[in-house]
Amino acid sequence: MDTAEEADICRVCRSEGTPDKPLYHPCVCTGSIKFIHQECLVQWLKHSRKEYCELCKHRFAFTPSRIYKCLFTGSVSSLLTLPLDMLSTENLLADCLQGCFVVTCTLCAFISLVWLREQIVHGGAPQWLEQHQPPPPNAAGQPNEPPAAQPAPADPPAQNEAEPEPPDVPPDHGDDPELEEEEGAAAEDADPNNGAQDDMNWNALEWDRAAEELTWERMLGLDGSLVFLEHVFWVVSLNTLFILVFAFCPYHIGHFSVVGLGFEEYVQASHFEGLITTIVGYILLAMTLILCHGLAALVRFQRSRRLLGVCYIVVKVSLLVVVEIGVFPLICGWWLDICSLEMFDASLKDRELSFKSAPGTTMFLHWLVGMVYVFYFASFILLLREVLRPGVLWFLRNLNDPDFNPVQEMIHLPIYRHLRRFILSVVVFGSIVLLMLWLPIRLIKLLLPTFLPYNVMLYSDAPVSELSLELLLLQVVLPALLEQGHTRQWLKGLVRAWTVSAGYLLDLHSYLLGEQDDNDANQPVNNNNNNPPPGHHNNNNPAPAVGEGLHAAHQAILQQGGPVGFQPYHRPLRFPFRIVLLIAFMCITLLVASLVCLTLPVFTGRWLMSFWTGNSKIHELYTAACGLYVCWLSIRGVTVLLAWMPQGRTVIMRKVQEWTLMILKTLVVALLVAGVIPLLLGLLFELVIVAPLRVPLDQTPLFYPWQDWALGVLHAKIIAAITLMGPQWWLKTVIEQVYANGIRNIDLQFIIRKLAAPVISVLLLSLCVPYVIAAGVVPAVGVTPEMEILMQRRIYPFLLMVVSLIGILSFQIRQFKRLYEHIKNDKYLVGQRLVNYERKAGRASSVPPPNPVAE
Repeated sequence: MDTAEEADICRVCRSEGTPDKPLYHPCVCTGSIKFIHQECLVQWLKHSRKEYCELCKHRFAFTPSRIYKCLFTGSVSSLLTLPLDMLSTENLLADCLQGCFVVTCTLCAFISLVWLREQIVHGGAPQWLEQHQPPPPNAAGQPNEPPAAQPAPADPPAQNEAEPEPPDVPPDHGDDPELEEEEGAAAEDADPNNGAQDDMNWNALEWDRAAEELTWERMLGLDGSLVFLEHVFWVVSLNTLFILVFAFCPYHIGHFSVVGLGFEEYVQASHFEGLITTIVGYILLAMTLILCHGLAALVRFQRSRRLLGVCYIVVKVSLLVVVEIGVFPLICGWWLDICSLEMFDASLKDRELSFKSAPGTTMFLHWLVGMVYVFYFASFILLLREVLRPGVLWFLRNLNDPDFNPVQEMIHLPIYRHLRRFILSVVVFGSIVLLMLWLPIRLIKLLLPTFLPYNVMLYSDAPVSELSLELLLLQVVLPALLEQGHTRQWLKGLVRAWTVSAGYLLDLHSYLLGEQDDNDANQPVNNNNNNPPPGHHNNNNPAPAVGEGLHAAHQAILQQGGPVGFQPYHRPLRFPFRIVLLIAFMCITLLVASLVCLTLPVFTGRWLMSFWTGNSKIHELYTAACGLYVCWLSIRGVTVLLAWMPQGRTVIMRKVQEWTLMILKTLVVALLVAGVIPLLLGLLFELVIVAPLRVPLDQTPLFYPWQDWALGVLHAKIIAAITLMGPQWWLKTVIEQVYANGIRNIDLQFIIRKLAAPVISVLLLSLCVPYVIAAGVVPAVGVTPEMEILMQRRIYPFLLMVVSLIGILSFQIRQFKRLYEHIKNDKYLVGQRLVNYERKAGRASSVPPPNPVAE
């Protein structure tokens, strides 16, 4: 039509103006490039980094729009005194630290929202969000064809009703109770053009693409541009908006609900009133969003419906992440502690008292123990998958599956499916704890009455704290032992031997390990979740069609069950009875293994420590760690000797000499890297942080080398991890080289010269120079004794602050020089000419080289 050809369009996206996205003419340009959308102009200005039109050189002008404000405060006086409170210097350091934490949370939340948006766009939104309600009937009384939403590129086609579902998984259509009104809303014969036009006009998922060009240098103002001032304004604004939207509103919604329901006393007794109240507010907010979504779908407000659906997905995923990462490990940690009370001769009353005295520390320790338990359980499941036939562990999710995406499951699966999975996980993990911890403890107390309890109660003047030793065991001892390749191979060999033995005893070898003699062509790997569950024979089904394969791949992400990589097996007679016997045999094996692990290392460690300490009691973490390593070294030595015996006596003697030299080198390196450096680091941390905060000036601080060493090991591990994740510098290069060489190719000279000597020198200077100044120079000046004590106690944090300030100032000076060069080149630089590279210094030619094509 002629009117369509003469309509005004945007110069960027070539689309017409709408009431939601009107066209503007912000510059002198005319004709087909006169009009533009404001969003398109903003995106182009961010891309071009200019503030004027590149054609007519006219500077674009923007006028502020109004911001909807929500007045909220606890009292009128707090509103009136808000400016004075912001300018107050009281609690300045604590407020700065809390502000840094809030800014970090805001940044993480923004990055998480952008990443979740990418997951929704590329992984496909849930089907209930993509569906549209059918429009009302037309004048003839016939229903109009509803517009179909344009699916994302990764979305599978619609599910065929005739396609069979796995027997243990219900269909995904209509299984979300809060979204039942969306059932059957989309028609398969919808007009795709209308849906595409609707998505082009408005899409709630087309958020601002500022994150694509957002870098750390640009965000922090380190690229030498004046955009940093704009970033400061936006950081303050976004942090304020973040506090209002994501903290203040959910907290008060939860607070009003808790007070209205009469649960305020119970929430206050938990010592985590703010966190629990905020989570309750988020739960109520999610329920409100889904109700509003249903109401918008009922009245056919498609834009509001989609926006509410996206907001519900964000809240839903956030709550599920909190449950998966926070609540579930915490439950596991508390259950482990409750089941192991008799092992330490403790009671629930003791745990209650420790929780009341330090609730934050207690909850953190239980969460940490639960995370370690979940991590090693998942690692053991991965090891089982390497041994067992694909399809045996069909009821457990495969973390190594490339199609496994937990975030997509959180987006697509309904709430009741997540709740069912959470309850099932709690039951499984709790049952394993009962089998491998509570029951072995009861048997040990019955068979060995004098063996328990473990000695973990220390005196008040003990040189080592229980907290530092627990962290040392969880973060250093166990990972160093269990991450060894030999330990994993031994465990895998034991699992394979047990599987072979159980398979032949119960005639389940084919079920557990598969038919290994068959040809690979007879064992197809089928990722379709419609494979029969364990117990079904191979039906040699033909390959599915392309649409069915895409649907099956999508269902592999959405559904919990269904075997992946199923292989056929021979099913013997009385198969269910044999499976029951297999489970019983497995439980007995786990019980015996737990008994050995709870008794043998501790018994060995106690026997060895008795030669050193006599009859005095030692913390069982020492004896357990010592016994674990002695057992590991004994098994390692036996396996090495068995491997060397066939090679003859000469080879064995040469190997013994090589290993003796390697062990001596390793001991020297361990003494320096794992002994001296952590001790100095822990002592420096004690002088800089712990002593100034805990010990008043009228008291004398006491230092315990063992405790400083234990904490220093943790600090050294954290520093090494941060160094390896940071930019490339000499310490990272040295650590990577030492790690690449390994123990077999250990270079003692390189480690001492490049790693141990520089680090020990810096730590010794950091310890000795302040001491010499405080104990030698200050008394010679003739100050008062009070000033001497003040200098001795505060010189370490003072010098740390001075060094940090010098480093920050030098960094800012470099940045200001960079900014100066950037402004000078941007405003006054006329032109530049490329300089040819020359080998000899001082000879740089600006003459362009001859063009070989022209010749």
